[in-house]
Formats: sequence, structure tokens, C-alpha cells
Amino acid sequence: MNAISENKSKIRKNGSKALAALLAALMLIPVLFLSSNAAADSAGNKKSPEKDLSDSSVGSVYHVPAPESKTLPVQRGDLNAGELECMESAKSAVLIEAGSGQQLLSKNPDERLPMASTTKTMTALVVLENCSPDEVVTVPREAVGIEGSSLYLAYGERLTVRDLLYGLMLRSGNDCAVALAIHTAGSVPAFAELMNARAAQMGLVNTHFVTPNGLHDKEHYTSCYELALIGAEALKNPVFREIVSTEYYTFESSIRRLTVKNKNTMLWDYEGCIGIKTGYTSQAGRCLLFAAERDGMLLVGCVMNCRPMFDVAPVMLDYGFENYTMTTVVRRGDELARCEVGGEDIPLLAVWDVSVPMRKGASANAEVLPELLPGLFVPIDEGQLIGKAELRIGNAPVGSVMLAAGTGAGARSFGFFFTSLLGLYSRG
Repeated sequence: MNAISENKSKIRKNGSKALAALLAALMLIPVLFLSSNAAADSAGNKKSPEKDLSDSSVGSVYHVPAPESKTLPVQRGDLNAGELECMESAKSAVLIEAGSGQQLLSKNPDERLPMASTTKTMTALVVLENCSPDEVVTVPREAVGIEGSSLYLAYGERLTVRDLLYGLMLRSGNDCAVALAIHTAGSVPAFAELMNARAAQMGLVNTHFVTPNGLHDKEHYTSCYELALIGAEALKNPVFREIVSTEYYTFESSIRRLTVKNKNTMLWDYEGCIGIKTGYTSQAGRCLLFAAERDGMLLVGCVMNCRPMFDVAPVMLDYGFENYTMTTVVRRGDELARCEVGGEDIPLLAVWDVSVPMRKGASANAEVLPELLPGLFVPIDEGQLIGKAELRIGNAPVGSVMLAAGTGAGARSFGFFFTSLLGLYSRG
């Protein structure tokens, strides 16, 4: 009433001009009220965290755009990545936790080296992101008679992308790589451009592709660490993971029936092994990109120019599983921050769990850096997504989580806008 009384006093002093201004302000009240509530309804109608999560799964892995560009992970000092004696036989070696890209073991991880047929990991990933496995490929003349390991494809032979991918990853068919490259991009150079674009999207700085099969070229190289990251990225694709973890595969083309056997003997010898790819040229030496999963932790390793690769890889994996574990630093429903919206004090709750690799026995204390999403309006519904938080350990980002409102905040009433407008007028 005081604000209204003051306004009445000003109206008497300023006469008709002030009255006209007040009437104009009053006419704006319904517009502001309706537009605010419309915006609030739009914000309030956002799905609950549970619905958001259930709807976020990818329905198909084919013909999808590549994920947003990112940079290489910042390595955490607390993990103390070192070198085992067995790694001395490798020119370069690394073991990472797949989800975070954190190094658990490393030797010359960033040195640029030729990688032979481990190249085909990126080849398969790019093909799967651009083609359906059920597409039929007619073998082009360029894919016939390719040197090195081969499926001995015949000109005009017809088989599916899936069959060629099994030939690529199990038999290590260099001809399969060329057939897939031409089917996907029209030519080998055009496919190499796709490979390099995918590498750039991943933030890789020591990787460059010239061929889809890894036959030697001085401009065709990667680093052990970046090859491990490629392997971890490819394993996110369920079709790729199924292919590289297969021991035997039988298929029929238009002219023959064939069974291929995986060259990675770790599938038979190491518990939890998933693959991924062997490689050899005289210039690259023996290379192995490998992965295994135990107790919810997926490890990806790589050794380059390592003659006893099948002896070294299991020792590296054993070290990783014996000394590290996945630790949950944030649990779904944890209150990570509080904020004031519309005069209401709202707790901000984590929408999902966040787990990170830790040395066994070490405590995990993550720093939480929260922020509100832009464009919030009241009312805020309980469970509405209204923020996000970055999690750090030391100077390294270790994950992020969306934040949901733990309680709601009410809508602005018609009376709120009425008294607000009168208050603004009284201060004019």
C-alpha cells in the first residue's frame, strides 16, 4: 500500500502526463504476466532427469555425425603412470582407462611411429559411422591383388560391409580395407581425408593417415597413446566391439563361402579380452592394440615395434587391473550445490553417477565447479535440469554431470508484476 500511496501522490503532482504513463504501464501487466508464464511453461515442461536419460540413447550407429570436437585429456599426476620392465622391449607402449583416456602405464607415448595394420581400427570406425553393415559392396578392380595379408577378393565379387569388416579386423585383409574405402568415400585418398578429419575431431595431434590398411608410407603415422585413444573411441560402437571380440566368422559372398579366424590370440588366452588389432610391417615392427574389461573397468593398451607383444600385453593388463579401480566420485542424487531462483533456495542434484580410475586404496576427492543453464524462468519444477557441473581432480577435468532441481520454485503472480511495475514507477 505504501508504494501505491506514493504513486498516487506522484500522480496528483504530475497531472495527466503521469496518469497516462501509469495507465500504459498497467496495460503492459497482462502481457508481461502471460509472456513470463509462457516462458516458464516452456522451461517447466522440460523432461525429468530420468526421462532425459532414457531418451538419450542412440537408436542407430549408422550415418550419424561425429561427436563434438574435443581435446586430448589432461593427464592426472596422482595416477603415477610408470613403466614396467617388460615394456623395455617395445619402442613405445601405453595402457589407458578407456573412458577417461588417463594413462596408467606409459613409455614414449607421444612418439610418432608407423602403425601397420592397427590402422584398420580407424578404418572400421569411419566405415561404421558412414555405412550400414548390411550394404552390399561390389569389389572394385582397385581392391584386387593388394599386397600383404588378404582375403583374396575377386573383381566384381559381392559381399556386405559387415563381411568385409570381419575380413578387415580378423584376417587383416588389406584388400578389404581398399574395398571399404572406395565404397565409403569413392576413392582411397577421399577416405583418408575422412580418417584424418575423424582424428582431428578427437583432438589427435600426432596422427596422420594416408592409407586405410597401414601399408607403409612415411606420412602415415600415429603415437602409441593416440592409437589407444582411437581404440577406446571405436569400442564405443557396439558393432565394432562385436567384430573385434569374435574368434571365428563364417560368411558367404556371391562366389564363395569363407571362414576367417582372428589373429589376436589374446582372445583365447586372456580373461576379459575384447580384441582389438594386430599389425606388422618391416618398418613398423610388430604392433598390438588390445583391450580387456573386468569389474566394470575397460582398459585399452598399445605396444608398437614390440616383438614379444603377446607376452607384454597381458602383463600390462594385469598391472592395470591389480593396481587401479573405478571409483564413484559423484552418485546420482548427490547435492552438489545450491542456488536461488525466484526467491527460492534450490538444491542442485547430480543426475547420474560419475566414476573415475583411481589407485586402489586412494581417496577420491573431486572439486565441483557448478553453473546454471542460461535462460531459466520460474516456475522451476522439481527434477528439472537447471545446471551442470564440471568435476576436477587436481588440474585435470575428470567428468561432468547435469544438475536437477531438488525442489521447485513457484511462478510469478499477476500481483507480483502489478506491484513491481508500480515500484519501478515510484522510483522514476
